[in-house]
Amino acid sequence: MTSTVPALGTLTEEGSALQAVLLDMDGTLVDTEGFWWDVEVEVFASLGHTLDDSWRHVVVGGPMTRSAGFLIEATGADIDLAELTVLLNDGFEDRIDHALPLMPGAERLLTELSEHEVPTALVSASHRRIIDRVLARLGPQHFALSIAGDEVPRTKPHPDPYLAAAAGLGADPLRCAVIEDTATGVAAAEAAGCQVVAVPSVAPITPAVRRTVVPSLEVVDLTFLRGLMTGML
Repeated sequence: MTSTVPALGTLTEEGSALQAVLLDMDGTLVDTEGFWWDVEVEVFASLGHTLDDSWRHVVVGGPMTRSAGFLIEATGADIDLAELTVLLNDGFEDRIDHALPLMPGAERLLTELSEHEVPTALVSASHRRIIDRVLARLGPQHFALSIAGDEVPRTKPHPDPYLAAAAGLGADPLRCAVIEDTATGVAAAEAAGCQVVAVPSVAPITPAVRRTVVPSLEVVDLTFLRGLMTGML
């Protein structure tokens, strides 16, 4: 876990109910959900197994242990979880070293949040070794805190990562806006009590109470995020 938490007095403009913005990584800020699936397909092909495309919605957005464990069980591959995890992380790192496309609107949103000194955390089910590589591309100065999937006892869909991020920023989870792209991440954020903005990447997500669905980060800005808190003061 990394942290450079600003003083509480710098949270947001006076009178705003928004205290912090917590962002998922894969599929939300960087266009990498497809990378993970491609690596999984490649690794299992090397083990003599073909992945069914219908499994993609099962593994997307979840912790490595869940995704890898599911694929081992589904294929019957002769490999243990620890070995598979190393292979998947190695393959993913190789891909992002060659290219790491940002999602539309991601760079603009991060810049705006930084300029207004809104405390912002990166909250991902990916491991620390992956997050640090991605942070170097996104700009670590945009984040006061980052939470990795291998740094919490329970990662998404449990609320623990988002509760840890809110606590690390000194923010009330109810006053945090979370931006996510998968049902797994949305479930974690909602279980933590946060207001959620869903930007679906692989599978559809429906609107709900305290959940707003948008087509792209291009329609999300600080005014939009503050507006989610209307009526909560």
